[in-house]
Amino acid sequence: MTQHDSPSLPAHGPGASRQAPEAPDDPSPSRTTRPWMPALLYTLGFLTVYLLAICTPWGQRAENPWFYLGEQGGEAAWIYPLSGAEYGSTPLPPLELSAKPTLMVGVAVIVVLTLVRRCWWQGGAALGVVILTAGGNDVLKSTILPRPDLVGAPENLLDQGFPSGHSAIPAALTLAAVLVVSPRIRPYVATAGVLWLACIAAYSATNGGHRPSEVLGATLLACACYGLATWLLPSAAVPGATRSPRALPVITLTLALAIALVSGARNDTLTRSLVSGATGFICAALVWYAAVGRPALTARRTRPALG
Repeated sequence: MTQHDSPSLPAHGPGASRQAPEAPDDPSPSRTTRPWMPALLYTLGFLTVYLLAICTPWGQRAENPWFYLGEQGGEAAWIYPLSGAEYGSTPLPPLELSAKPTLMVGVAVIVVLTLVRRCWWQGGAALGVVILTAGGNDVLKSTILPRPDLVGAPENLLDQGFPSGHSAIPAALTLAAVLVVSPRIRPYVATAGVLWLACIAAYSATNGGHRPSEVLGATLLACACYGLATWLLPSAAVPGATRSPRALPVITLTLALAIALVSGARNDTLTRSLVSGATGFICAALVWYAAVGRPALTARRTRPALG
């Protein structure tokens, strides 16, 4: 075999051993994530809750007895004195007549933060989340998503609409605030909002005003609107993962569980207390994941591997 017949071998220069292997293609978010997926999943969850709990006889049979567990009304709830239902008492926002003022103050704060930080895209998206959630809640409840009577329920059980308006307000304002605040304080703002939501959602379920499905539906609606807003935002304006203490998620969800259990507790029925507390905690966990958990997960998935 001659020189010309020998196969060519790769040359190893002096610095070849120090050469880094060829880096893989940069995993941009558009290739590794589906930004429309959260909005779709939350919407499907919202519709699933409505169809199963509201539009099926067995769903109505499961939830209608909810109002007969213990005394009717919210007087037996532990935090009833904070509900504003008692004469002369001040309600915990957004309960009772404080719903609209709470919404207006929240919108005003969002506008101020948008002007101060000049985050026009995020501010517009935040206002969109609040308007779509609050407005959509009223429209869906009154016209689009009726409550059919499939089991011959008493007339007073047909008044409650799907979803719950009181639970939608803290969920929407929390997710909107996450869009406009500084990244350094974003996880802590989300924590405060999640704890607020856990309290309101659990109490809304236990006081006799709403079924658990209505409270859960309100939170899913807010998360769907937030997912839609972040999908439509330019990629540079989408809130990403931020540095926060590793223990913050555990601390937040533990406090949310404790607050939900206390807010849903009643003196007359353990079952209603526990289910209401679980409902409040699930709502809090959904909003925490949408605001903080998913951005962190997406950042880990799209982070280039270090060679």
